[in-house]
Amino acid sequence: MNRILIAAALAATLAGCGVANAERAVPIPAVAQDVPKSGGMQTAVFAGGCFWGMEAVFEHVKGVRNVISGYAGGTATTATYAQVSTETTRHAEAVKIVYDPAQVSYGTLLRVYFSIAHNPTELNRQGPDTGISYRSAIFPQNAAQKSVAGAYIAQLGRAKVFPKPIVTKLESGGFFPAEAYHQNFFDRNPGHPYIVRYDKPKVAAFKAAFPSITQ
Repeated sequence: MNRILIAAALAATLAGCGVANAERAVPIPAVAQDVPKSGGMQTAVFAGGCFWGMEAVFEHVKGVRNVISGYAGGTATTATYAQVSTETTRHAEAVKIVYDPAQVSYGTLLRVYFSIAHNPTELNRQGPDTGISYRSAIFPQNAAQKSVAGAYIAQLGRAKVFPKPIVTKLESGGFFPAEAYHQNFFDRNPGHPYIVRYDKPKVAAFKAAFPSITQ
């Protein structure tokens, strides 16, 4: 379902409700194997449902310098919200995270991603949003990231920290920034019904579960 339609339906539901539903981070172990530290800024690309909430969570991670909402897995010619929403482009809504590995590791970003940024057990959906554009996918930017991400998925599977199997896939493909009105949506639209219902509780849960890496 298109988020614009969801927001319209939520507006009436939330009209008399000042507090959104609570959410909590899933307690999961740290990565057993991490990407070695390196000089300069590094990039991670994650997909996990609506990029508004993903962007908002990772913007609050200490060591993250920039987060861009966009589309990954398809071609440049179809990287628009109108086309991606048709669920025929193979794009996933994703975020590109620029981070300082001296302050936060790729493994820590993965832990946030699996614990609270999205639900890795939902196939081709997240909450009210359905379709392959809302799939759970990691787009490794190099061989080290691919190795660590794959190992962490296996580690979490063995630990059985989720009630259902993890469906997150490792994928390849370019990243294309979304339209300007999608960028920093959480900060610019704090009263938007979708933000109030789904994303504010997620950011609050991140801060509660990860105070040492909250900025």
